[in-house]
Amino acid sequence: MKIVYLSTLDKISELEISGFFVGWPNPPNEEVLMKIFKRSYRVILATDKNKLVGFINALSDGVLSSYIPLLEVLPEYQGKGIGKELFKRMKKELEHMYMIDLVCDEDLVLYYEKLGMIKSNGAMIRNYKNQNGENEK
Repeated sequence: MKIVYLSTLDKISELEISGFFVGWPNPPNEEVLMKIFKRSYRVILATDKNKLVGFINALSDGVLSSYIPLLEVLPEYQGKGIGKELFKRMKKELEHMYMIDLVCDEDLVLYYEKLGMIKSNGAMIRNYKNQNGENEK
């Protein structure tokens, strides 16, 4: 296993992209995932040969604020530091921003605190019927 990190989508068409969003009741398909990547402010990919094994993306106004909506690592690659490295690289990409926000499930808060984030309060709406991204307007 030799993980290569990419900050562009130049080689995305050469990669196998499947197996993400484990446990999601209504996960995005590969076509929707590509839209997410293309419309993101920043994307960092983790690859092993011709396979996408992890990714992180950020949305931003490009001035003050950014939001990290997704950090995913394939189950068989978890526990190898890939998620930590993806986050570290994204944090570096966004270091000029005033705020870098992320919302996660309670069981992941400690993970992100270990990566330098601060637990905060927030509010959200989740329309799980739209979770797969196919109801785009």
